[in-house]
Amino acid sequence: MSDSRFTLDSNILVYALDRQAGERHRLASVIIDRAVLLDCCVTLQAISEFFAVCVRKRLVPIDEAMAQACDWLDMFPTAAAPANAIRAALSLATSRRASYWDTLLVTTAAEAGCTAILTEDLGRGTLLAGVRIIHPFDGARLSAEAETLLTE
Repeated sequence: MSDSRFTLDSNILVYALDRQAGERHRLASVIIDRAVLLDCCVTLQAISEFFAVCVRKRLVPIDEAMAQACDWLDMFPTAAAPANAIRAALSLATSRRASYWDTLLVTTAAEAGCTAILTEDLGRGTLLAGVRIIHPFDGARLSAEAETLLTE
């Protein structure tokens, strides 16, 4: 079983609802089903980004996106961005290591005690603010690193 606290980026949440995403939809659903049983914390930023993307791209009716966001708020412990995370994100963003929004997600996760994040948006295997970046997909299956993290 994984003993690491981790988080999910908004792209995983979006894929879980986007039936047009093919294998990523199926795999994102697997990720969430497993994550809820483990020490997974979801940032309020990721849930907010999920809702914004679903509404902007009209992936599902707005009421369905809202209901799903609320379900995840109930299912997972959540983390908000404290001032220290914002300061760290600003510093990382100005050093051009990643975008501000990506660094804020990572630094908020770090403040919440996460050691890993499942995302497609950052460099695979990168360590940013002490958080390991894990790309979750390897074609039609979970990546080996994601599989290890999500194993009970």
